[in-house]
Amino acid sequence: MDDNVHTYRIPALTTTRKGTLLAVYDMRRRMGRDLQEDIDIGLSRSTDGGQTWSPTQVIMDMGEYGGLGQEQNGCSDPGILVDPKTGRIFCAAVWMWGKPGKHQWSDDGSEAGFEIGKAAQFLMVESTSDGRRWSAPRNMTRELKREEWVLFAPSPQGGIALRDVTLVMPSQGRNEEGAPFSNIMYSKDHGRSWTVSNPAVIGSSECQAVQLDDGSLMLNMRTERDIALMRSVFTTRDLGQTWTAHPTHLKGLIEPSCNGSLLRFDYQDGGEQKHVLIFANPHSQQRRDHHTLKVSFDEGMTWPEEYHLLLDVGGGAGYPSLTRIDDRHVGLVYEGSQSHVVFEKFSIDELLHREVK
Repeated sequence: MDDNVHTYRIPALTTTRKGTLLAVYDMRRRMGRDLQEDIDIGLSRSTDGGQTWSPTQVIMDMGEYGGLGQEQNGCSDPGILVDPKTGRIFCAAVWMWGKPGKHQWSDDGSEAGFEIGKAAQFLMVESTSDGRRWSAPRNMTRELKREEWVLFAPSPQGGIALRDVTLVMPSQGRNEEGAPFSNIMYSKDHGRSWTVSNPAVIGSSECQAVQLDDGSLMLNMRTERDIALMRSVFTTRDLGQTWTAHPTHLKGLIEPSCNGSLLRFDYQDGGEQKHVLIFANPHSQQRRDHHTLKVSFDEGMTWPEEYHLLLDVGGGAGYPSLTRIDDRHVGLVYEGSQSHVVFEKFSIDELLHREVK
């Protein structure tokens, strides 16, 4: 086992203001199962565009809080976000205390209210040193979670900054009836305070947001298996107070019910400013295999097959996460068939089938 870790899972990727790549992930110490278990949040940094990575750094570990063992103090599902103006980095995760054998997404694994030991907790750490050093975890459950909700948690993906530098982090939870939903949380004061939106749609969970040309936000979501094996897609013009189903909702992108990643990539083409949306997920409705990148030239309305790039035909948990590395390159981490967590780097010219002049 590397670093005394049985399984690495649930990666999320971002790029700092200095161009450093940060990958965060679950460090599942004893076994591969989800919470509740002995799970910490780890970080790896790359300062050379993903060619080499630093040794794992633990950035969230609740130890034996409250006198319970580490197997009853698990942290999981990290989401990460960079403020492009200040350079401050935020990483959030869900923490369970007690409840051995339970799962925050099932039954009473998490409950309404705010109490530690009943409701799963929303933790956040911050870095002002390009990811080298991190603050102690801050418990934001009472600040963010609605009391009646059974669960509120980060979505394990990268967040974004809007054109007005509003910070947007994808999130998820379970409503008062225990049904799963996707939503967002946002900050207009560089992370000093956060506002949580209304759910986009019931029956969804892990998600990621992009800003479209008209200023609206698109939220691309995992759909729970009993509803459809197609991605849920909604948009909002008011930071999640209200949501509208996108024309491709449950129609445009297939999935095996798994986390997927969506990225807007702006680029120059012959002096003209253009952009595409890039999406990654297991391209299957049967199992988590055929890990694939797709490109849309019309803000997610279509995903032409000639711009599908198959990365790994084999199995694996999937859970891809995309980031813009620089003006010419895209980075991706995912759980593939060859390794717990794989990093790949692509040129935008390769993805768009452009000749490099």
